[in-house]
Amino acid sequence: MSDAPRGELTIRINAMPADTNADGDIFGGWVLSQMDSAGGIAGVHRCGGRVVTAAVNAMAFLRPVRVGDVLCVYTEVIKVGRTSVHIRIEAWARRFLSDVREKVTEAEFVYVAVDKEGKPTPVV
Repeated sequence: MSDAPRGELTIRINAMPADTNADGDIFGGWVLSQMDSAGGIAGVHRCGGRVVTAAVNAMAFLRPVRVGDVLCVYTEVIKVGRTSVHIRIEAWARRFLSDVREKVTEAEFVYVAVDKEGKPTPVV
């Protein structure tokens, strides 16, 4: 596992108590949602228009995110197809009241460029 994030910092957000499960850890779905939002931002930027999420490949949670941590999501375009873009997304937690950063998960997300009717369109 790398000791530094790869890609561009796309989203930074505080983990809040409302985002926790019964054990007090942040829901994995909340983390996934932040990653999807960051990937959407990167996809729109790369494709020059609207994108939709098509797939999430091989995501595994390495460490929990806790209340007060800052979730930092990094994105990097790794492949561009005719109508799709593949983006590697890493989520890192900057631990509450410290400068310690730990990777919590990563995955490859696939987005498809779509037109106004929602039909796939070539990536520009």
